[in-house]
Amino acid sequence: MIFNSLISWYFKKRIQQVRYGIENPEIVQEELFQELIRQGARTEFGQKHGFDAVRNQDDFRNNVPVQDYESIKPYIMRIMRGEQQVLWPTEIRWFAKSSGTTSDKSKFIPVSFEALDECQFRGARDLLTIYCHNNPETRIFDGKSLMIGGSHELNKLSNDSYYGDLSAVMMNNLPFWVNLLRTPKPEIALMSDWEEKMEMMAQATLNEDVTSISGVPTWTLLLINRLLELKGVTDLREVWPNIELYMHGGVGFDPYRDQFANLIRSNDMNYLESYNASEGFFGIQDSIKATGDLLLMMDYGIYYEFIPLKELENEHPKALTLREVELDTPYALVISTNAGLWRYMVGDTIQFTSLSPFRFRITGRTKLFINAFGEELMIDNAEVALSDACLKTNARIREYTAGPVYLSSKKSGAHEWLIEFEKMPDDLDAFQQELDVTLKSVNSDYEAKRVGDLALGKPRIVVCPDGTFYSWMKVKGKLGGQNKVPRLSNNRKIIEEIKSLTRNTGMVSGSQPSDIQVELPQ
Repeated sequence: MIFNSLISWYFKKRIQQVRYGIENPEIVQEELFQELIRQGARTEFGQKHGFDAVRNQDDFRNNVPVQDYESIKPYIMRIMRGEQQVLWPTEIRWFAKSSGTTSDKSKFIPVSFEALDECQFRGARDLLTIYCHNNPETRIFDGKSLMIGGSHELNKLSNDSYYGDLSAVMMNNLPFWVNLLRTPKPEIALMSDWEEKMEMMAQATLNEDVTSISGVPTWTLLLINRLLELKGVTDLREVWPNIELYMHGGVGFDPYRDQFANLIRSNDMNYLESYNASEGFFGIQDSIKATGDLLLMMDYGIYYEFIPLKELENEHPKALTLREVELDTPYALVISTNAGLWRYMVGDTIQFTSLSPFRFRITGRTKLFINAFGEELMIDNAEVALSDACLKTNARIREYTAGPVYLSSKKSGAHEWLIEFEKMPDDLDAFQQELDVTLKSVNSDYEAKRVGDLALGKPRIVVCPDGTFYSWMKVKGKLGGQNKVPRLSNNRKIIEEIKSLTRNTGMVSGSQPSDIQVELPQ
């Protein structure tokens, strides 16, 4: 097939460029840095920060402070209203919508044509390039790729710009020929009603020859379970016999690995992780065996800096270049991009596992969070929601922590909240309801995952007796000093440790729902 021949030709050419970036990372980054500065000098931001006088990284650090969303938001809002050449010299009409900050339900990341073509699309192509290079006998292009994406909508601040999930932004801008290789049709893939969308996707792909899937694990599992139900089988290979690759990212995959293995019972099934966010495509798993280790991609229009975590409390934190980083040290990731994000702190922390080539692992966030389902629940969201729930139910909280309850084949996932009240709520059911409602109002990603209780159910409240958290801190040797109870965790380690100190004796009363419990000491 001539199309497969063209794809093979491209991949063979591109793998040489990938190798060059691996072998010459500092040269590639320096050339990219100079090009970004040249382009940035044509913008209002670049003129304000003296890009014309920037000759090297030291000049750049001195002229441009580290940014977060709050500091760059005024520029972004102007672009959303139709102004151009504010942060980037070419026209920006698309914005990737993701979960918000302390004051915003959502944040909107500008996506330029260059960011799409040279970063996001290149990253997707390179994921397949590396996979095909490592698996020369693959027949992945004999069938279709299933993409589970988001939705998009017209930007209400301007008539000719749009925003949506990053996946939706990418789907709306794919080359026409890519649609020949993917399923379902865009009108289904971009539906905003997730319950209807899952059903339509299942019906539309049931009889397709799907060889690869890309998407967030939670929604992918929901779709697979629906397909199995429609077909009356228990193994996805009985629906799609040629399935061979699942490409995932955005949330940790380990909690879902066993579920996928149970639903796709084949030793030939491969899983590849990537690290692409609304702000850019950063890393690719380049080895089937190196699960969790990602290759830092050098030529995607992103210039990287790294801030040691101990520097984050400083007013002007010192950022390091690639040549300055060390192994096994956590860094906050800072990027400058071909969409006009300048020295922007993404919020993720990484740790290098290799310096030749540069491989890393995602170790967490610069703030506490839960992101087991793509909800990106931050500590700011939790504090606001708990305060509101306490206010409306006349309660006071002494200590709390929260973590995920992972999705299973029979039940949706959830957040489990272990709470020690100083004053119990007038109504625990009302407290739970208010917590859920406020979380939806302050975090758009949480709100999206709660639709229909499909991926994420309502919060599960566990009321702990007085002294529970003190006892846990004592057992951990963390009494006094600067030690604090971790408020949000992206795994169940702390939840299970604390629950092990108590025993469950059932509900407060028969009127309480099954997901509200009281724990009593052993």
